[in-house]
Amino acid sequence: MKNALLAVASLALIFGFMFASSWYKEQQAEKSSFMAKENISTFVRGHSQTLGSDEAKVYIVEFMDPACETCAAFAPFVKQMMDANPGKIKLVLRYAPFHEGADVFVTILEAAKKQGKYWETLDIMFKSQPYWASHSNPQPQRVWEFLPQAGLDIEQLKKDMNDPAIAQLIAQDVADAKTLNVRKTPGYFVNGRPLQEFGYRQLEELVQSELNAVYGK
Repeated sequence: MKNALLAVASLALIFGFMFASSWYKEQQAEKSSFMAKENISTFVRGHSQTLGSDEAKVYIVEFMDPACETCAAFAPFVKQMMDANPGKIKLVLRYAPFHEGADVFVTILEAAKKQGKYWETLDIMFKSQPYWASHSNPQPQRVWEFLPQAGLDIEQLKKDMNDPAIAQLIAQDVADAKTLNVRKTPGYFVNGRPLQEFGYRQLEELVQSELNAVYGK
């Protein structure tokens, strides 16, 4: 009888622990989701460049720098996840120009947006990074050699880069990055939840957990 009571008590403790752990995780997930909704403008601004369906329920917010090698390396990986989940994931790009001279590269991107060539320009920048953003021998002016490949009107691009609104939006992104404690690029948030451990697998798991939460397994 005594052994049976001990067994029942042990099982009760185990189930109690499992319930408490599950409840805590649910509460944390709800809290994160609530924070994202309450402070959505900190994650997504009106000027933010986006890719994906407006109906998507999973938002990947990435603070990036065009001169960031890791940003370039992760770009195709993020697109693969989006392609594997059509219509379910939306990518939001924010700026964290931490590299030297990165404000100029971001300004180029925003000016390219005025010509409808944002993604083409970013793609060319990422592909040509080794020539103009090398850590051992940076040559930022060489980026201009590659920009025509994006189909840009270079003279118009240079004029549009003088738009004071561009400097304002960069300042806003930098302020939001600081608020969200983004210290390096790329900095990822998925539905408001930060990527705690950096890596391809960790990002995929975070995205998948949100997909499961909002669309079901």
